Amino acid sequence: MSLGQLLAAELEREAVSTRKMLERTPADFDWSPHEKSTTLGDLAIHIARLPSYVKPALSETDLNLAAASTDQTILTNGAELAAFFDESVREAVSHLNQISDDELKQNLRLTNGDHVIAETARIGIIRNLVFSHLLHHRGQFSVYLRLKNVPVPSIYGPSADEQM
Repeated sequence: MSLGQLLAAELEREAVSTRKMLERTPADFDWSPHEKSTTLGDLAIHIARLPSYVKPALSETDLNLAAASTDQTILTNGAELAAFFDESVREAVSHLNQISDDELKQNLRLTNGDHVIAETARIGIIRNLVFSHLLHHRGQFSVYLRLKNVPVPSIYGPSADEQM
């Protein structure tokens, strides 16, 4: 099994729990738990969009996040978020399943405008920018759901609201 196929399988496994959470997104998209926190809607949209960074990470030599984050897709409910996420995951999995190990080891320059964030192997960018980032925000989102009294789904084990 190639590295890309291993990453694709991991993304598909993690997507199951993430999708459950996005489906449960309450309608109060403008709510935030604190004045310094992002809104529930912005966080949910960010989570749904993260897998879409796989394609440019695999096809570009320079990935500028400032330019990459211009997608203005409007999502207004849990069903739309889950469908958008599913499509993002499908596209990411397709690209990961086709990439060679050698291509994953090629360097990618990650920037935000003129600021260089990292210059490292594509696999590292994908692991950090997409996978770790997704899991971090999914954890954050589970707290948002709890604070809104929305049942939190089981992720790696049972939650207070749902058994495995």
